[in-house]
Formats: sequence, structure tokens, C-alpha cells
Amino acid sequence: MTHRRRALGPQDHAPTRGTVVLSAHDVHVAFDGVPIVSGVDLELRAGEVLALVGPNGAGKSTLLSVLAGDLAPSSGSVRLHGEDLHGLRLSDLARRRAVLLQEQRLSFPFHVEDVVRMGRAPWRGLPEEDDDDTVVARSMEIAEVTHLAPRLFPTLSGGEKGRASFARILAQGTRVLMLDEPTAALDIRHQEAVLVQAREQAAAGDAVVVVLHDLTLAAAYADVVAVLDGGRLSGYGVPRDVMTSDLLTEVYRYPIDVFEHPDRGELVVLPVREHAVRPTPGETDRQSSILSKGQRDARPDDPRHDLPDSPTLP
Repeated sequence: MTHRRRALGPQDHAPTRGTVVLSAHDVHVAFDGVPIVSGVDLELRAGEVLALVGPNGAGKSTLLSVLAGDLAPSSGSVRLHGEDLHGLRLSDLARRRAVLLQEQRLSFPFHVEDVVRMGRAPWRGLPEEDDDDTVVARSMEIAEVTHLAPRLFPTLSGGEKGRASFARILAQGTRVLMLDEPTAALDIRHQEAVLVQAREQAAAGDAVVVVLHDLTLAAAYADVVAVLDGGRLSGYGVPRDVMTSDLLTEVYRYPIDVFEHPDRGELVVLPVREHAVRPTPGETDRQSSILSKGQRDARPDDPRHDLPDSPTLP
């Protein structure tokens, strides 16, 4: 993806970095009497990325829906820029926050460019509409889906749909981005690219909340991490304070190691794998020999020398 310091959307209304943009107070959600989210308090600030993590069924997506205004809490309150979020008109809400859902579903076979252009709908009839073509083109460039513009959305792979949908919410041009598992269907390069772009948006004053399952990615890209377990906050703060082996092992009910990368000092979060396949010393020597032979055989005129440094798009 092409990374830029938030070259999208309104540029003149960025709140001061650190300003509370969105706040949740004592939020509860229950379905048919079953508690899904219980007593959650948190804040989303301008210029920051907040990651929601936790095991399956912890309430992450439900909480994100409440924060987005798509689901009213059973009790508690959410305020956006000091206003009751659930009292805002949908048109106002759509110009203040953009939401990327887990599942990318469309009932009709729209072209990819049309899907991205849907992100501009909240600005119809307003002066910002004049920028539609430019913003759509730049959003598609950032998400690396320009070449997919004429394709029908249902024909895309899961990862391509995810990138096209990411372009749509960038095109919406809001100061608050809400991403529900945006990396789930992406390869490693595009996982990194989406989260780098999220950081760029935050660096330019936006507020970003993202649901992630990859804990190493959360530690690398989030300013603040909220660890959910059974609908409650089990940890809330900067990654190094919150993402400890003891807490994560307790929350995920599985042994987890947290350590610093020896070269870069980044946090690495891995499950303790007692039954992982490990090569014997003899196998290690044989694999090294095969690798060395492959390197010797790769002559300057070998077509392997023409391979790109990074994987090409599908």
C-alpha cells in the first residue's frame, strides 16, 4: 500500500492530539438476558490507535458496534465529541466516524470503484462533494486496489474485498476510524500496510480503534490496548504495561510468552507450543545443506534473480 500522512477528508478540523474524541462510561450490553459487555469504561483520543483484543466471544465486536453507534447499549453511555453518540442523526454520524465491518457483504455486483465511491455518500449535496473523484482515486491508491476498479466486488478474493472496503472507509473522510479485524483475510504485507496506514491517520490527528486477534500486531501499532475477557476489561493501558505473559495467559486460558525482539526491541507475543514440529540436529544440517546448494545454484542468469523483493498483488 501507498502510505501518506492522512491525505484524505477534512484537513482543517483536527482536534488537538490527546483530546478525548470518544468516551464510553459503564457500558453494558445484554442479548436475551445474557451479558455480552459488562461495565466497560474507555476513552479514544485524537492522534492515537486503540486496539481491542481478547479471545473469541470476549465482546470485542459488540463493543465496537456500541462505540460506532450501530448498537445501543443496554445501559451506560457513549459520547462523541461530548455529544450523546446515540442521539446523533445517522447523516451526522456518517460524517464523523467510518466503520469497517468484519464481513464484507454486498447484495448486488457493484464494481470496486463504485464500492469505494459509496464512502462519499455522507457528503452528497455538501461542498466536500466536489472532492469526490480525487478522494476516491487517492483512497484506492492507498489501499492498492486501483487496478481492481473495473472488477465486480463479489468476484474478489477475501483479501481484495478487505482492501476495497478499507479504501471505502478512507474515502469517507472522517476523523474517527473504527476497524473490525481489518487484517483477518490479508497476507503479511497487506496486514502491515493497513496498520501502518492506521498509524499515519493517527499521526495526522485522527482517532483509530481497531479490533485485532494478532497480539504482536496490537503491541506494535497500538498506543493503547484494551484486553477484554467475558465482556469485561481485564487490562487497559499502554502495550508494555498490559500485554504481559501472566495476564494474556489468564485471559486466553492458554500459556503465552511475551518477550522483546532481540534486534528491534519490539514486543513479540507467541503461544507456548509444546507439540510444535522441531527438526532434529541431523535434519537441521540437511536443510542447511539444501539451502546452501540452492544459493550456489542461483547463478546471475538464473530467473530467480528476477523475482521481486516483495510479493506481487494477486
